[in-house]
Amino acid sequence: MSTSPEIVELQEDVSTSPYYGHDLAPVPAAGRKWGTRDLAVLWISMSACVPTYMMASSMIERGMNWLEAVLTIFLANCIVLVPMVLNAHAGTRYGIPFPVYCRAAFGIRGANIPAVMRALVACGWFGIQCWIGGEALHMLLEEIFATWKSAPKIEGLGITGPQLGCFLAFWLLNMTVVWRGIDSIRVLLNIKAPLLIALGLLLLGWAYQQAGGFGPMLNQPSQFAAGQPQDGKFWLAFFPLLTANVGFWATLSLNIPDFSRYAKSQRDQMLGQALGLPTTMGLYSFIGVAVTSATVVIYGAPIWDPVVLLKKFDNPLVLAFAMFSLGLATLATNIAANVVGPANDFANLSPRHISFRTGGLITGVLGILIQPWRLVADPTGFIFTWLIGYSSLLGACGGVLIADYFVIRKTKLDLVGLYRANGPYWYGAGFNPAAVIAMVIGIAPCLPGFLAIIGYVAVDPFWSRLYDYAWFVSFGASFAVYVLLMKLGGYRETK
Repeated sequence: MSTSPEIVELQEDVSTSPYYGHDLAPVPAAGRKWGTRDLAVLWISMSACVPTYMMASSMIERGMNWLEAVLTIFLANCIVLVPMVLNAHAGTRYGIPFPVYCRAAFGIRGANIPAVMRALVACGWFGIQCWIGGEALHMLLEEIFATWKSAPKIEGLGITGPQLGCFLAFWLLNMTVVWRGIDSIRVLLNIKAPLLIALGLLLLGWAYQQAGGFGPMLNQPSQFAAGQPQDGKFWLAFFPLLTANVGFWATLSLNIPDFSRYAKSQRDQMLGQALGLPTTMGLYSFIGVAVTSATVVIYGAPIWDPVVLLKKFDNPLVLAFAMFSLGLATLATNIAANVVGPANDFANLSPRHISFRTGGLITGVLGILIQPWRLVADPTGFIFTWLIGYSSLLGACGGVLIADYFVIRKTKLDLVGLYRANGPYWYGAGFNPAAVIAMVIGIAPCLPGFLAIIGYVAVDPFWSRLYDYAWFVSFGASFAVYVLLMKLGGYRETK
C-alpha cells in the first residue's frame, strides 16, 4: 500500500512517553481502510436513531409544521457539517484521536479540559440511549407482566422498579459490548440502519392508514401562521430550534477525528460525511415529523416519543419486532456515537492506566448517575436545557480547535511533539492559557441565559435571546479571542 502524501506518519518512537498510549497512538497508513462508503454508512447508521425521531417530532409539538421542521433540521446539519469536516481533517492527516488533536491548541495537559467536557456530554447521551432501549424492553415486558403497569415510582428517582430494572439490563448489555471491544459492533452497525428505517416506514405506513392519507398528516398548520396560537412568533422559535439541532451533533463535530483517523484520504472523509449526515437526518426526521403530525389527527395531541407511540400497536408480533429493532438500533448507535469518544477522552487523563475498556466503563457509570430519564421527560427540557445548554460548551471548544489548526498552524502539526513533554505544545506546565481564556470567554455570554432557563436566576430578556444562539455565540467568540491572543503572543507556526 502506497502512502498518500496527505498522510503524515510518526517517524520517532515515543512509546516511553507518559502521554503515549496504545489507544491514543496515530493510525499508520496501512491501518487506514475507511473509504467514502464506510464514512457514509457510519453516518447513516448513527443518524437513523430514536433521538433523531424525537428531535424532529418535538419540533411539531413546539408548533412547527412538517416542512418547517424538516428544513430546520436539514439546514442545521448542513451547518454542523462544516466544523465536522474541518475537525476531521487533522484525524485523517495525522491519524490522531480527538484528545491528542486537542493537545496542539490546549497543551499536552490542557487537552484534558475539552476532552473531559466532551466526554461528560457523551455520558449524558449514553444514558439517554440506554434509557430509550430500556423503555423499549420495559414496554414489551409490560404486556406480559400486567402488574408492572401499576408499579409505584421509586421516591427520589421518579421511575418505577421495573423501569429501573429494564434500564439497568439494557445498560449491562451495552457494557458487555464495550468490554468485548469496539470491533464487536461492526455487525450491529451494518444491520441496525435497515432495521430502524424499516421501523420508521412501518410507523409511517400505520400513520398513513390511521390518519386517512398524507393530506391530513401533512396539512396540519404551523402554529406560527396567521390566526394560529403563536402567530408572528416563528423566528423566536426558529433560532433556538436551529441551535438545538446544531447541538445535536456538536459532540461528534469535535471528536470526529476518532473516526476520520481511519479514513484513506481527505476526499473520503469529506464526501462520506457530506453524503451520509444531512441526507439521512433530513429523511429520517421527515418520518418523525410526519408520524407525529398524524398523531395530532389520530389522538388530538402530538406524541413525540416513538416508544410511547409503539405501545398503542395492538398486534403483539408487530410490537415485538418494533421493540427489538428499536433496542438493537439503539445499542449500535450508542456504542459508536457515545462510547468511542469518551473512552478515548478518559484514557487521555492517564494513558498508562486508563484503557479504552476502562474509559468505556467510566462512561457507563456516569451515564447512570446523570439520571437520563429526566433529560427526555419533555421536549422543553430536552431542547432548551440539554441540547442548547451543552452546545455552548462544545461550540467554544470547537472555535478554539478550528482557529488553532487552520488559522494559527495552517494544518501543520508536529506529530512527535503531540506526545512529548517540554515540546512545542507544552506551553506553561502543559497548559495553553490562550485556549483556556478563549474558551471561557466563549461560554460566558451564554451562562446567564442557561441559569435563567433552569430557573436559577431571573435575567434581562437580552441574555435569554442570546442563549438561543448559544453554539454560534460561543464558537464565534472563542474563535476570535483565540486568534487574537495567539497573534498577540507572537506564536509562530510549526515548520
